[in-house]
Amino acid sequence: MRIVRKPQVTGYKAWLIRGASILVAIIIGAIIISVIGHSPIDAYKTMISTVFKKRTFIKILHKTIPLTIIALGTSVAFKMKYWNIGGEGQILIGAFCASYFALFHSDSMPQPLLLTVMTLAGFIGGGLYALIPVPFKIKFNTNETLFTLMLNYIALQFIYYLEAGPWRDPSKKGMQYIATFPQKAILPDFLGVHIGWVFALVLVVIIHILLKKTKLGYEISVIGESESTARYAGIKVSRVMLAAVFLSGGLCGLTGMIQSSALNRTLSSGLSDGSGFTGIIIAWIAQLSPIGIVITSFAFSILLQGGSSLETAMQIPSSIANILQGLILFCVLGAEFFINYKIIFSKKENTK
Repeated sequence: MRIVRKPQVTGYKAWLIRGASILVAIIIGAIIISVIGHSPIDAYKTMISTVFKKRTFIKILHKTIPLTIIALGTSVAFKMKYWNIGGEGQILIGAFCASYFALFHSDSMPQPLLLTVMTLAGFIGGGLYALIPVPFKIKFNTNETLFTLMLNYIALQFIYYLEAGPWRDPSKKGMQYIATFPQKAILPDFLGVHIGWVFALVLVVIIHILLKKTKLGYEISVIGESESTARYAGIKVSRVMLAAVFLSGGLCGLTGMIQSSALNRTLSSGLSDGSGFTGIIIAWIAQLSPIGIVITSFAFSILLQGGSSLETAMQIPSSIANILQGLILFCVLGAEFFINYKIIFSKKENTK
């Protein structure tokens, strides 16, 4: 048995293979649902029906917004082959920076200015936190995957400290909670959903143009293909890496600001709720395409919200939705193997 690289597969055929991999994941998921004693057809119908109910549809959009922005940020770094796994920490630090102004400076600013400052603070805070590993990567070629992953835990413990210490709300009678934001620090709704969805759609357009139409996007792609080629072509790799990673972390930090202001209305350690890692999956499945990220984020949000509906309507554990996520990821990763390689079987020659 030999593994051989295929000639380049056209986009149409590649997406057919990816689509087939998702179908395989759905079939395996149906088998699992059957094994635990439920009808997979009824389960999938229940999950899909959530889209057509206004209340659950809004919840789906609330999940889609952060996943889209996080995946966009992740895609910028991944395009450069810089594996930013620190989205969770960058979300929390962005939320912390925005919360500082919401909690301690809201009285000194009108609402439009306050929300603008919170937005900028969230973006800059997440971007700066993401930059911490970059000098070490440039100077010592450290492993950014481990570095950014460890920074997640530092950010989380820092928020725990704020909840239990200096930012703890004394009115909560000993409970470790941070005070609720004042009303003027809450993002307004637009067409029945908080205005974060406008942010997400605008960012999809901006990141698409950035990666496809600008010099920086071209330089990011070249570095991703070959750093030595980029240096030979005169690209300032360190500068581009700093800009791309700052943008990647900044978008995650912006997500933290949106979540803390529009939904949680406070800063909490459970703010990210694993969305930083889910954003990585979405960016990968969407092949780092901004438009594909929107579609994939919406599909994953249906899966997540559908899992809650399964628990309510059919007494199926909502963790089944997480199992389906994992199956889809494994199958899509497997599809990438079959897009790029093929397995050749041959009989062993008799040397006697």
